[in-house]
Amino acid sequence: MTALDLIVRGGLVFDGTGAPPIEADVAVSGGRVAALGRIDAAAPVEIDARGLNVAPGFIDIHSHSDYTLLVDPRAVSSVHQGVTTEVIGNCGHGCFPIRDRALSARIIYGYDGQVPIDWSTPAAYLDRLEQARPAVNVMALVPNGQLRLAAVGLDDRPACGAEVAAMTRLLEEGMEAGAWGYSTGLEYAAEQGAGDSEITALARTAARRGGGIYATHTRDRDQGAVAAVEEAIRTARAAGVRLQVSHLAPRSGPEQTARCVDAVDAARAAGDDIAFDMHTRLYGITFLYAMLPQWLLGESPASQARHLGMPESREGIRAHRSIITGLGDWGRVYLLDNDVWPGLARLDFEEIGRRRGSSAFDAACDLLRDSAGADKAPMVIMRSYTQAMQESVFAHDLCVPASDATALAPDGRLAGSAFMGAYDWAAWYWRFMVRETGLLTPQAAIHKLSGRPAAIMGLADRGVLAPGMRADITVFDAAGFADTATTFEPNRLATGMRHVVVNGTVALRDGALTGERGGEVLRKR
Repeated sequence: MTALDLIVRGGLVFDGTGAPPIEADVAVSGGRVAALGRIDAAAPVEIDARGLNVAPGFIDIHSHSDYTLLVDPRAVSSVHQGVTTEVIGNCGHGCFPIRDRALSARIIYGYDGQVPIDWSTPAAYLDRLEQARPAVNVMALVPNGQLRLAAVGLDDRPACGAEVAAMTRLLEEGMEAGAWGYSTGLEYAAEQGAGDSEITALARTAARRGGGIYATHTRDRDQGAVAAVEEAIRTARAAGVRLQVSHLAPRSGPEQTARCVDAVDAARAAGDDIAFDMHTRLYGITFLYAMLPQWLLGESPASQARHLGMPESREGIRAHRSIITGLGDWGRVYLLDNDVWPGLARLDFEEIGRRRGSSAFDAACDLLRDSAGADKAPMVIMRSYTQAMQESVFAHDLCVPASDATALAPDGRLAGSAFMGAYDWAAWYWRFMVRETGLLTPQAAIHKLSGRPAAIMGLADRGVLAPGMRADITVFDAAGFADTATTFEPNRLATGMRHVVVNGTVALRDGALTGERGGEVLRKR
């Protein structure tokens, strides 16, 4: 046998395919799995996994860590949940291509200026990420929001032929740099003007360039959710591209959720290569400024503040349908902790309006006016889902869980940042779906956390523990792996994750970070 670098001994090994587990050792050499079974040889590093589950590293198929991994590449919240690979660039948000730095920063989750945007091209961004040496592997999608800002600017309309051609060239540049596909966030102001023809053209380009995937945050996730999913299916079918519907369950309740799932099932039965993901929160999360129309987002902070104080501008904002106002109920929209109105954090906007002697809508406009130019834009959550909805969606064969969050850390440069789901999504999934409800067997849950997302993304050498595969390995306590974060105290580490190996490098040992960062920027070739 080849000289070994690492052996994980005596654990209950789940290979990521959904097969029943076996008691075995896992040997690693040169960053790859060398053998499974009884390993009599020794290695310089050995991990005792007796009484623990051993599985492939978990894959977060819907992450927004594009920027936070530059600020703090340790990915503490992720590693403590066994996450070894993240797919960034989702929902049309991301770090490339960059033409107007100030404008582009508005659609980069977690942007706070600690790392200046000194790149413009996809290749330059991926090089910068590589230089940061992230603790986890990273796969990137090309975000449609940045494509439209670069080619169409702030106009709320379909792109013309020349603009589609320009976006196509930028998308091709991203694919050539190693992106794994294309994403849209059609509910956001930057992309609401995009029509079927341009989405189809760009998705077709992603498919043609190395078989990339199309991931979409659909156009309407409220009362028009079913039609929005049908639009995604229609455009993906016309483009001949694999489709991943992001966080499928809409905010409009269980009936609409069931109809969205039915639409996906029908497309799958018709031969479409389609799947979907879902975050584990009972609410959606976004910036409060997502309620603003595109023309106002492009104004300077001073101009924004002036418009937000003008009755006629507020009427224009009121008439604009957004991800927030489309919910139709300000009592379900809660303000998160913030530096602008700290005394009103964790309250819903109906209550905030009452305390300020105004309507909920006017209170939201007042907050945006007062926070124009602030270092950290205020964020909100929208209570949207029930436990019954989660049970039905997560048990579906085509669904995989995801964070829909940014990788964070409770200390260091990101200590003051929060994003619900960052610290608890995979741990919540295991606790809820395996231990509490029993809706999934351990092997089925691990398959959905590893082998299944790897197959969706076309990641051939990860997601499964088998000889020759890359050595991304998690070792955890089946009874103790759990979330500790809460809605308003989200920065709490998950428990029960004992050891994490990324490309053969031990990132977490005995529940503590080792300081080693073995992640890679995975470029599709």
